[in-house]
Amino acid sequence: MPNVLPPYRGWRIVMYPNDHRPPHVHVIGAETHARFELLCDLGEVRLMDQVGLTYRQAQSIAAHLARHLAHLCQAWGELHDH
Repeated sequence: MPNVLPPYRGWRIVMYPNDHRPPHVHVIGAETHARFELLCDLGEVRLMDQVGLTYRQAQSIAAHLARHLAHLCQAWGELHDH
């Protein structure tokens, strides 16, 4: 499970090599977990589900992922579309 970005405020951002579509990342922290869909064609990130995050935390993570969306979409393609 490669980290696709450096940790963000204590959360690891990972992609699983044999994971299912749609393109997404897992954000994992102590007692928290979330999945964010990568809407590469639209230039957006969407929260799919989460456990233990506040609304503010989810928004902060989504904004961080959106800033790195091009990199994340490229990483998804390299792991899944080869």
